[in-house]
Order: sequence, then structure tokens, then C-alpha cells
Amino acid sequence: MNFGTQKHLPLQGAENRSEVAVLFNIRNGFITEEKNSKQIRKTGRKPKNDPAVHRYSINLNAEENAKFLALFDQSGISVKAHFITACIFQKTVKTVKIDMNAVEYHAGLTKFFSQFRGIATNYNQIVRLLNANFSEKKASAYLYKLEKQTAKMKELLLKVLILTDRFEKQYLHKE
Repeated sequence: MNFGTQKHLPLQGAENRSEVAVLFNIRNGFITEEKNSKQIRKTGRKPKNDPAVHRYSINLNAEENAKFLALFDQSGISVKAHFITACIFQKTVKTVKIDMNAVEYHAGLTKFFSQFRGIATNYNQIVRLLNANFSEKKASAYLYKLEKQTAKMKELLLKVLILTDRFEKQYLHKE
């Protein structure tokens, strides 16, 4: 049933046509509800409560730019805008310097101590085999040699610990 234009539209229960025209849209002869323009949309990104809309611009010469980039690299912050706001509002900017020599030294120590753990396991196995397969005299002779080598390893370990302490004091400034 096509009612044609708005003039010929039968409106029931409405005393005044202007009241109904506000509530309904008439398109191509069909009545549709008018959507409220203030209705919240469900799509898209949620708007921020306090968006940053104020922008400032500065100009730096080559020397100042080099200093700025050096400070930015030391800060470890990935966004320059965040770095600038942190500097302006005097938030603490942490700089982390990675010393590759210290990393290599640490890796070497880790390998060294893993070898010590392996030696300890082998030590226990050797003592069991000596006690199980040899006489007490031969076993005690081999154990004496093993104890001498263990004492040398202990001296070596103490030297490594002393060198590590010296390295930490000279190169790793702990705060």
C-alpha cells in the first residue's frame, strides 16, 4: 500500500501532523523511525577522556639536534614525543647502558660454572665406580689423586671469584 507523499499519509492518533513528522521520516512512501543523532555509536575506537590536541614546534640546529638524539637514544624511550614531554615536565628518564664486555664476561662465567656442575656429577660417579670395582688400596690411591686435582680446581675457582669481584668494582658501577 503506497500512500504517496506526506500530504496523503493517514496518521492515526495524531492531532497535529508536525508532532509526528519529528518522530518519523518518510522516504519513498514508507515510514521509518528517525534515529536520534546523539545516539552512541558502537563502532570505531573509543574516544579518549583527555585527548592531547595541543601541538608545539621547535627548531634545532645541527649541534643541538645531535645532543637531542644522543639523549633520546640513551633514554631507551621509543617515541620522541614521550621523551620530550618527560624532559619538559621533569619526569625521571632512565638510561640503561649495556656493556657488551660485561655481557661476554657473564656468558663466560655461566659456561664455566656449568662445567663445574658437570665435573661434580662426574666426581660422584667416579667415586662410586672406584669403591665398587677396585680394592680399597687402589681406590684410596686414585681418590688421593682426585683430591689433589680437586684442590687445584678450588684454587682456580677462588681466583675466578677474586677476578669477578675486581671486574664488578671497576666496570659495573652498581647504584
